[in-house]
Amino acid sequence: MDNYEISVDYLSASANRHTAVADWNQDGIVAFGADSYIALWRPHDSLPRGVTRLISGHSGTVKAVRFLPKLEGDSKTYLLSGADDQTLKVWELSSDGSDITTVSCLQTVQGHTAAINFIAACHEGVSATFTSRIFATGAADASIIVWALEEGNVRLLQTIKTAPKFFPLSIALSTLRQDGEALVMAVAGTRDIVQIFVAGSRNNPEFQLQATLSGHEGWIRSLDFTWEGTSPDSDLILASASQDKYIRLWRFHQGKELPAATANGADPSMGAFMPGKSPSNMAHRLRTVEKDYSITFEALLLGHDDWIYSARWYSDPSTGKLQLLSTSADNTLAIWEADPSSGIWVTTVRLGEISREQGATTATGSTGGFWTGLWSPDGTSVVCLGRTGSWRLWNYNKEQDQWIPHIGITGHTRAVTGIAWSKNGDYLLSTSADQTTRLHASWNNGTGKKTWHEMARPQIHGYDLNCIDSLGNSKFVSGADEKLMRVFDEPKAVAKLLSRLCDIGNEDVETMPDAANMPVLGLSNKAIEVVDDDLEVQAANPETDRDALDPGSTVRKSVLDIDHPPFEDSLSRHTLWPEIEKLYGHGYEISCLAVSHDGTLIASACKASSINHAVIRLFETEKWTEVKPPLTAHSLTTTRLRFSPDDRYLLSVGRDRQWAVFERDNDSKQNYKLLQSNPKGHSRMILDAAWAPSTNSFVFATAGRDKQVKIWRQASPDSADSGITCVTTIPETHPVTAIDFLHRSTQNNTFLLAVGTEIGIVSIYSIDATSLSISSKLNLKPE
Repeated sequence: MDNYEISVDYLSASANRHTAVADWNQDGIVAFGADSYIALWRPHDSLPRGVTRLISGHSGTVKAVRFLPKLEGDSKTYLLSGADDQTLKVWELSSDGSDITTVSCLQTVQGHTAAINFIAACHEGVSATFTSRIFATGAADASIIVWALEEGNVRLLQTIKTAPKFFPLSIALSTLRQDGEALVMAVAGTRDIVQIFVAGSRNNPEFQLQATLSGHEGWIRSLDFTWEGTSPDSDLILASASQDKYIRLWRFHQGKELPAATANGADPSMGAFMPGKSPSNMAHRLRTVEKDYSITFEALLLGHDDWIYSARWYSDPSTGKLQLLSTSADNTLAIWEADPSSGIWVTTVRLGEISREQGATTATGSTGGFWTGLWSPDGTSVVCLGRTGSWRLWNYNKEQDQWIPHIGITGHTRAVTGIAWSKNGDYLLSTSADQTTRLHASWNNGTGKKTWHEMARPQIHGYDLNCIDSLGNSKFVSGADEKLMRVFDEPKAVAKLLSRLCDIGNEDVETMPDAANMPVLGLSNKAIEVVDDDLEVQAANPETDRDALDPGSTVRKSVLDIDHPPFEDSLSRHTLWPEIEKLYGHGYEISCLAVSHDGTLIASACKASSINHAVIRLFETEKWTEVKPPLTAHSLTTTRLRFSPDDRYLLSVGRDRQWAVFERDNDSKQNYKLLQSNPKGHSRMILDAAWAPSTNSFVFATAGRDKQVKIWRQASPDSADSGITCVTTIPETHPVTAIDFLHRSTQNNTFLLAVGTEIGIVSIYSIDATSLSISSKLNLKPE
């Protein structure tokens, strides 16, 4: 392996859809939970590289991520994460100024007995006099735990059980004064109340419940504190965002006297905006460290049409102006400011899917809401997480006084079930249980350094997708949980986009259909013509017109005439591929498929618990008819099909622990017959198989849940035993779920075999092509 240098070119990962799943720190790093990993992203990087690193360690879905504030003079960056595995992890990140160089887990603690939903850090009042960092976690065990991080060690300070019982979904933590030690903690969740806890000492806090704020009429998803001004005695403002579609602001004021606005009575116009009742003007009293504080209702923010998932403050350090960023299930992100003359809070910016046209649904790629939003440290950028798992990024352009969209991050939201390169290796197709197929390619952005991005979303389906393979350079076939396969053809709009951005040429562009669309209640992508930019498209009624096209995804001529990878709204609406064929025959969900190297045959299998359904069906690609009879060998589900490099042999492996090799008939290239099978190929189910890249030798590998990779060879016809036998066995520590050979032999007459295990470890083996013995092994480090 000394001659090979292996590096990560591209990481595609979506964020878990939780309000507390991400944080943006002062160094410009966004950390977010991606399945059981933590992904790191620099939105302001000069190169839009997307995810630069994946941190592994949790065994469950990561739901809460939070950076701890840096103490004065401290160069270390600490990151906290909580997950479904009930553990809290403390990470130390080291940087060389431009990128994260090392990540180490300092400590793993378990104080909760259920999934951790939220982590709050005390960002206010931090100064050199404090040696500890205070933070709190909320979990699905209906408890809040307060912790302190001192010199790299986490100490549990206090456990609070919610009463009346509810599950905390959000926590906000602050000092009551900017120069004080007293702490305040707001907690809310699966009730319509906000509980306020107060602790007198920061060094050894003991929180006591002192107030319960009522007014919301739904679960409360987000809480955030900020200071109204920069003076030590300025008021503290709390924002609470709820599923009742409203944001409420609460004022924390020092002293027994109420703040002037409250003392004079609430704005009389506020009552007109309330749904049925006037806002409560009752003052709540707090007392700690022999000081009095009051909490009063400040304002009601109206403007969202659906649940509000998050609300985050940004305070401009130069002007002191406060802005509040909110994200909602109504597909919008809003920035709120107080009107200078009236003091009424109004929306100054609204981003996202503002005017959703009738007919756009989840099935046709509608995003279905924004789960969380973040400010950049300097307040000039915002990112938000959508239902499709993608991050959208907007940067503020001062000259234009506009928020301009920029390249964010996309990725599958559920398990990736299949990947396939185009036949010439220009792009990668992936398909997933999230019911989408995605096309990934490298963007030649003019800097000399290419970056990988999702360039198209050819298939948005109504069933979980299980497998995929390329048919030449501009077609592919996929199989799903719907018993049939669908064949797709590249549209002109996507081909021109790939040619312009990725230098991927296609001689047949002019013969391709313009674009594709999906009927409102259908599953088949229809070829359509693009429409002029100024043409008005009327929305059709899906109840009376089943084949009505969704105007929300109508493709206009200029929509993909862009000089950057498509943004999320274009990906989900305008990059579909038209469907050209359906292949029927199987009785259950498609489990695997393979296309012959010459593109003339498709082999497929379905989930099966009996011999009758555990057959392999062949389809020819000229007239799309099935080649009968089907091939029989297995008694349970076939998990993998592979054609040999010269298409002479077809290899199949299955849950029945056996492999089978079928040989092509010399008289008919479409007919195969069983050459040999091994009912005891592995001791447990076989999950993957691959052919070695040699056309003059018969070598393949199989991998299974028995934690073994076996390499098989057919003996020469001259030998006494001409059968297929196991030559080499590679033991692994975990079940092996995926294997593949490099598609060419190396200069020193070796094969390279990549082996992936159930826990995400990938190893590269160098195998002598003659003896099939292992000459070296390289483990790819899980980031």
